[in-house]
Amino acid sequence: MRLTGTLTVPLPPREAFRLFTARGEQDWVEGWEPRFPVPVEDDTVPGTVFETDADGVTTTWVVTAREEHSRISYARVTPGHRAGTVTVALAADGDRSEVTVTYDLTPFGDGAARELAEFADGYRAFLRSWQDDIEAFLRGA
Repeated sequence: MRLTGTLTVPLPPREAFRLFTARGEQDWVEGWEPRFPVPVEDDTVPGTVFETDADGVTTTWVVTAREEHSRISYARVTPGHRAGTVTVALAADGDRSEVTVTYDLTPFGDGAARELAEFADGYRAFLRSWQDDIEAFLRGA
């Protein structure tokens, strides 16, 4: 299932890009704590691997591609649930960034298919929550 949507970040792409990296998301995503099995200086280098936990489930992420300050792609696998890719592309819009987020996911089984359908139904609100959380972080809230 492919899901694409946009949000706006009140920073130019050069500054906003970091917000969509493994370490950068820690600034605005509650509970986001990436673990790197091998220490890395730059968490955006293709081939970088990290894990996250959410709702008692571990997801393994791999950076698959990066265009400096404008695009980053990840492969992600949550065993027993879903696998696929996530791509974040930033485009300048004056002094802001229009951010396009594309999830391309395949569920593992009927239960996971239902979870993915629920995710799809709430995708617009999901991205809106990203925008709200980023704006709150930038305001220092």
